[in-house]
Amino acid sequence: MKIQMVDLKGQYEKIKAEVDNGIQEVINNAAFIKGAQVKQFEEALAIYLNVKNVISCANGTDALQIAMMVLNLKPGDEIILPAFTYAATAEVICLLGLKPVLIDVERDTYNMDTSLIEEKITGRTKAIVPVHLFGQCVNMDEVTAIAAKHKLYIIEDTAQALGSTYTFKNNTKKRAGCIGTIGTTSFFPSKNLGCFGDGGALLTNDDELAKKIRMVANHGQSSPYIHDYIGVNSRLDTIQAAVLLAKLKQLKSYEKARNEVADMYDRLLGNHPALCLPKRNTQSTHVFNQYTLQIHSKNQELKLNRDELRKKLAEAGIPSMVYYPIPLFHQKAFLNPEIQDNDLPVTFHLCQAVISLPIHTEMNAQMITYIATTLLKIIDA
Repeated sequence: MKIQMVDLKGQYEKIKAEVDNGIQEVINNAAFIKGAQVKQFEEALAIYLNVKNVISCANGTDALQIAMMVLNLKPGDEIILPAFTYAATAEVICLLGLKPVLIDVERDTYNMDTSLIEEKITGRTKAIVPVHLFGQCVNMDEVTAIAAKHKLYIIEDTAQALGSTYTFKNNTKKRAGCIGTIGTTSFFPSKNLGCFGDGGALLTNDDELAKKIRMVANHGQSSPYIHDYIGVNSRLDTIQAAVLLAKLKQLKSYEKARNEVADMYDRLLGNHPALCLPKRNTQSTHVFNQYTLQIHSKNQELKLNRDELRKKLAEAGIPSMVYYPIPLFHQKAFLNPEIQDNDLPVTFHLCQAVISLPIHTEMNAQMITYIATTLLKIIDA
């Protein structure tokens, strides 16, 4: 019984025939760039998400960058984003000469603390980037209200939450990435909907924005050799689109399988005083791109730190990951002398306390039980 963080081979074997046939069709037609499957996938994903436009691109980071390029943001404009996120979210902001403005996150859901947004808004603020972290949505009632009040764009980073559904207080339901001005996502292999390489997409209900996004993603061209904008070269390969077409049909079952793993973890790990289990936002479904809990390494109930815990898990054949071990404001690339640890205390705490356990579509009860019982034995030893 080999335990992996993500079992992509096992997942592939269940849909091998369809994936192989799709790839072979691309090879037979030799339409490796902008082949028919790219458009087919975009249309199928748009139907699945109930969004008017899906524009595929080369990866999730490009999606974020293209989103900011098409909104006519100017150097020095400020973008509000959570401090607890992967570097790509802040990276593209800096690449475009914009200013990242970090806010803290909720300790239990890991998503941005929307109560902190308004105090960070200035005359230079142009957009909010809610990152739907680990598989569930940010409080989008608050984000959309604040954005409307201050006339701000919303760029959703839904790389980890594609397929999640948010229910507004008025009972309106929308998919993650389809709520704000533009949504972005990634099809990195380990994502809930992952291809066999890199891939990404932008989502929007604004037809004019969609038209501009398509141009900017293709060298700013309105037609061959006619360049209306400064653009980039960011395309989803046809072979990757073929893989994604096969996997999209399974996305609901993938979500169900991941939730079953998470529910079993919850039951087995219970209310151990040294563990803080991931909290579900009652207004959002959870697709569990990660199962991330917190260990209280300074708590008297836990006699070892996180690194020691991970080492002992590894010795027992259980992999783990830390998303994310170093706060953005501690990274050399993003150092800001104006930010101190106590300015973003929850983020600082989480970077020391979080640990992600294996979760994927191919896990069985035996694996989950072994992981949970081993973790508890190590903690209680």
